[in-house]
Amino acid sequence: TFSHCSRRGFFVGPIVRDCCDPTPLHTPKTMQKTAVLFLAGSAAAFQAPRLSAQRALRARRVAPRMAAEPHATLVIVRHGQSEWNEANLFTGWADVPLTTLGKNEAAMGATEMWKEGIFIDVAFTSLLKRAQQTLEIILKISGQEHVPVNANWRLNERMYGGLTGLDKRQTVEKYGEDQVKEWRRSFSTPPPEIDTDSKYWPGNDNKYAHISEEQLPLSECLQDTVKRCLPYYYGSICPALKRGKKVLIAAHGNSIRGIVKVLDDISDEDITGLEIPTGIPLVYHLDKDLKPIKHPRAVGLLSGYFLGDPDEIKKAQEKVANQSKLRYDAGKVAPDEAGQEKPVAA
Repeated sequence: TFSHCSRRGFFVGPIVRDCCDPTPLHTPKTMQKTAVLFLAGSAAAFQAPRLSAQRALRARRVAPRMAAEPHATLVIVRHGQSEWNEANLFTGWADVPLTTLGKNEAAMGATEMWKEGIFIDVAFTSLLKRAQQTLEIILKISGQEHVPVNANWRLNERMYGGLTGLDKRQTVEKYGEDQVKEWRRSFSTPPPEIDTDSKYWPGNDNKYAHISEEQLPLSECLQDTVKRCLPYYYGSICPALKRGKKVLIAAHGNSIRGIVKVLDDISDEDITGLEIPTGIPLVYHLDKDLKPIKHPRAVGLLSGYFLGDPDEIKKAQEKVANQSKLRYDAGKVAPDEAGQEKPVAA
């Protein structure tokens, strides 16, 4: 694991070391400060970047120039794969942790931020542990554990209502492909409301005890999620950006869509089809009016740009898109648990 020196911008590893600390590098005192990235059992699951500081600086020098100097920087990261993503369950506000793959995705995002030379002033996240774990890993790997973190329920994923915890394939079998597709991908049609007796209703979770029941959603479409997120974006995140800070948001696919929709003025129809890959930082440079400055590496509807290899980013977006597609069609062929195709009853 590599950690950066916030004052001089270089990395040492695996020991977290301040460039101004006179203590010799390999002493028992410094060894006690060793940072350990938790990757659920596999030391080889994540390889630390081998890019030298000199190469990183040289890469930044030859990067395409923007038309104007940015006033503030906003970095947005969608959380890595969660246990329910892996199990193909509707998640929403259910509070589930990252998988090992999800932790590795967050670690690679941190690596790309380091290679780009991005250091954060303040961070924001939701009240859900998969986003908080993603943020924690990014800050730990990049040696920025000192960065203040603000967590708020308004950055939560959309509330999937009565679909929460259901298998997506079985849900299509019960309700039909067209109906489930409407619930998942339309801008203004929410799924069925959750029963307040359900363990997944946020009113039964003590971390939402400070929020009135009237504000807690029973179900949300993307439009509802955008309306929920924007007051926090304007009221808490924008003031930091106005002061020229470098801001990091670790959140969820739909809450991120809400913020990006406003930044790039994306239509209701187009925003539903925007794919946000997991663990890959999306960087916006903003002017003094907090309008995005289109970056030379920006693609599609976005003014911001994803960090990493363009081909790998495209593959990650396609992967997310394929996960979003309904995996069950009545009367067609579907894979069984062993990956073998078998007929599905209509």
